[in-house]
Amino acid sequence: MERLTNVEAFNEVIKAGGTFMLLKHSSTCPISQAAYEEYESFSGEQQDLKTYILIVQDDRPLSDHIAEEFHIKHESPQSILFKNGDVVWHASHWKITTDSLGKAIEENN
Repeated sequence: MERLTNVEAFNEVIKAGGTFMLLKHSSTCPISQAAYEEYESFSGEQQDLKTYILIVQDDRPLSDHIAEEFHIKHESPQSILFKNGDVVWHASHWKITTDSLGKAIEENN
C-alpha cells in the first residue's frame, strides 16, 4: 500500500492505466480505523493489484479532486476501485471489508 498525497501523484497513477484501489481514510474516525484495518489486510493479500491510501485530513485537495473529477460523493472512509482511468466500484463506512473488496475485484476484472 502506497500513500498518495497530491493531485499530481494521483494523476500519474491514473495515466499509468490498469486497475488500482484507493482508500480515503480519516485519521480521527473509529469507523475509518476499522475500514483501514480491513483494507490493510486485503492489501497485504494482493500481489497483482496496486493499492493506495490518502489521509483526508492531510490530503484534502486530493480527496476533493477525486470527488469532483469522478463525480462521486466524498465520504470517509471510502474505498474506490479504478480501472483504466474510470471508477468501477466504490463503498464507504462499514461496507469496506476484506470480503467486499475481494468481490469488487472479482466482479470488475
